[in-house]
Amino acid sequence: SVWDRATNKKWSVKDKSNGNESIDFYNRSGSDLKLLKNLNFENFRFSFSWSRILPDGNGRINEKGIDFYNRMIDQCLEMGIEPWAMLYHWDLPQKLEDRGGWTNRDMVGWFSEYADLCTRRFGDRIRHWMVLNEPSGFTLLGYLAGIHAPNQSNVNKFLASVHHACLCQAEGGKIIRENVKNSHIGTTFSCSSVEPSKPLKSHLSAVRRVDVLLNRLFIEPSLGMGYPYEELPFLRKIEKYIQPGDYQKLKFDFDFIGIQNYFRVISKPSLIPFLWANRVNPGKQTEMTDMGWEVHPEGIYKILMQFSKYPVKEIIVTENGAAFTDQLVDGQVHDQQRISFYKRYLHNILRAKNDGANIKGYFAWTFIDNFEWAEGFRPRFGIVHNDFKTQERTVKDSGLWFRDFLK
Repeated sequence: SVWDRATNKKWSVKDKSNGNESIDFYNRSGSDLKLLKNLNFENFRFSFSWSRILPDGNGRINEKGIDFYNRMIDQCLEMGIEPWAMLYHWDLPQKLEDRGGWTNRDMVGWFSEYADLCTRRFGDRIRHWMVLNEPSGFTLLGYLAGIHAPNQSNVNKFLASVHHACLCQAEGGKIIRENVKNSHIGTTFSCSSVEPSKPLKSHLSAVRRVDVLLNRLFIEPSLGMGYPYEELPFLRKIEKYIQPGDYQKLKFDFDFIGIQNYFRVISKPSLIPFLWANRVNPGKQTEMTDMGWEVHPEGIYKILMQFSKYPVKEIIVTENGAAFTDQLVDGQVHDQQRISFYKRYLHNILRAKNDGANIKGYFAWTFIDNFEWAEGFRPRFGIVHNDFKTQERTVKDSGLWFRDFLK
């Protein structure tokens, strides 16, 4: 995939590692799922790997990849764990990227073939489906900022990728609905509450522009609202990629949307082209995670209330969690800071639910420490510690807390 190529270029990963072997879930799915069940979790969110199933992106099927997912799904069901499947989590087959990737409109056909194959092969046992994981992660960060695979930086490629992702988002939903009976269909967005650094008109305008880019860009087309041009005028350049009938094709009535939240954003005006806004450091006294993200539990309340104003049926928090400096000492990891994080964020999610947001579920990010994209192995998000040399799993105090909390 594009990430196999990217992580084997030493400059693209902060700790100079690669993802060739991460947590070896391929060989350890049975014991890992048993551990998950022992922690009293009854739902497991996972992502299909496109290149494992279709190595060339389309055409030739890798039956060994299909066999792996069949075994893993069956293991879930045998243990009483409900599988929640994500179709696309950033790892585009490299052979498709060589043909333009998400900047190529042919992506709609490629993605449709992949989605059709997955739903036909696995839809008899999976009810809950998600189409795209955080499309900003592979459009904004991949084709504009250049810090995620495929590490490109071009505004036209970014805009093309956004439109094609929005088309695939809707098309994927339609294919799932057609192929899977009684399906429960969603897609996920990375979201952050955006606040001004000062109560000035120029700062409030900056907030609106950032809000478009971070929170509105992908959901509004699916709701039939089109692209939010007014607050972010450079988005009008996307029209060169829009063909007759596309606005109708962008629409899909999702059963739920997934909100993925880790931090808030404080903004001010700046000279950064197109956005004319920048992020402000929250200050030295602020609690921060190992990713340099502010711990701000009220932010998840605000973003849930913001999204609850859209005409969506359900909201599920499909990612929320924190990376901290965990140390394995005498076979234990005492991560009280992470427990505190989860308690405060869950409190604010319950607060949003009590205030009318139709929240139906929550997924912690993440189960086991893993390879964290361009950050490598250093940030540890898991409630289970992993020794990346021996692949030994150790439940952290936060995992024990969840076990008792869920009981």
